[in-house]
Amino acid sequence: MLTDFIQYDFLRNTFFTGLLIGIIAPLLGTFIVVRRLSLIADALSHVTLAGIAFGLFLEKKFAITFITPLYSGMAFSVIGSVFIEKLRAVYKAYQEIAIPIILSGGVGLSVIFISLANGFNTDLFNYLFGSVSAVSQKDFLSILGISIVIILIIWLFYKELVTLSFDEEHATVSGIHAKHIHLLFIVLTALVIAASIRIVGVLLVSALMTLPVAASMRLAKGFKQMLVLSIIFGEAAVIIGLISGYYFSIPPGGTIVVVSIIILLASIFLKRVSFTLKRAG
Repeated sequence: MLTDFIQYDFLRNTFFTGLLIGIIAPLLGTFIVVRRLSLIADALSHVTLAGIAFGLFLEKKFAITFITPLYSGMAFSVIGSVFIEKLRAVYKAYQEIAIPIILSGGVGLSVIFISLANGFNTDLFNYLFGSVSAVSQKDFLSILGISIVIILIIWLFYKELVTLSFDEEHATVSGIHAKHIHLLFIVLTALVIAASIRIVGVLLVSALMTLPVAASMRLAKGFKQMLVLSIIFGEAAVIIGLISGYYFSIPPGGTIVVVSIIILLASIFLKRVSFTLKRAG
């Protein structure tokens, strides 16, 4: 693989993109899990699928190539995230209903645009489950830019995001603009999901945002440690998934998710062993 890695640009683009996704997906996922908003990733992934199908529709029917499926997916994902926040404001007593509403809308639009684009094809399959050969240099540069923006914003608003995640009322009393921070956070989540689809696939991207976090929760002793462990677990899953996908010629998304589940089960086992040893001691 090392020889091919040096020789082929698409392998380097895929690997480096995977490393970026392994950082930003669990990074945002930690805040999502703590805020009990894990299903938002599923909702936005289906909206992203609608955007991708729309991009493929424009490409197949009207030969419009400057709006790539990746960019149309990002646009739909961001728009969907804004609608979620608007609906959460409308249904203040039942804010969680915004998620299935947007998810249902994303599924409906996906079916329509997929049908208009002549159904399933290889390109759509790669977007659904990820691919080791689908990442172009343009995609990599786009995802690199998104990753830099996300890491910078998390660094600048880290205290506000942590405070909002654990105690929203205290954050509001402290003068934090909760509404603006919420909107910024969910837009970042939309961008992470759209950026991750090339590697993990639309249907599996939410797993990369939640499973490494679930594993780190069993072992971490604080929020910062949980953040670091989730990124480590995410990177391990992505690297193993990409290598497996290359050697076995399978979509890497499934392998990434399976590795993440193995890591989660291992963390649960280690926690139980540690608890048993403490009780025995």
